[in-house]
Amino acid sequence: MPKKTTVLLPETIEYLEQMGLQIKYARLRRKLSAELVAERAGISRATLCAIEKGASSVAIGCYASVLHALNYMDKDLLLIAKDDEFGRKLQDLDLPVRKRVVKKRADEKTKSLL
Repeated sequence: MPKKTTVLLPETIEYLEQMGLQIKYARLRRKLSAELVAERAGISRATLCAIEKGASSVAIGCYASVLHALNYMDKDLLLIAKDDEFGRKLQDLDLPVRKRVVKKRADEKTKSLL
């Protein structure tokens, strides 16, 4: 069975490349070798190189393992889509607006019966 490929928008590719570069800089700032980070993350050095280049073919779990190997930076993944302003606006537009029902008085009901 042939492997499925995902077509990404150029903007998304740029985001992945930027993320990969930020991961590489985080590793270099900590003065950790690629071999050490790959070993700690449980991946090959080639996979780490692909992550640092922002490859879309690498599983997100591998990205998370590398971030964890860089002193628990995987907690940053919780920030993804946290503040979804656009989604909340769409949700607010779809909320039903309840109209208040006017209650009839008891004496009006009796008049209508007569």
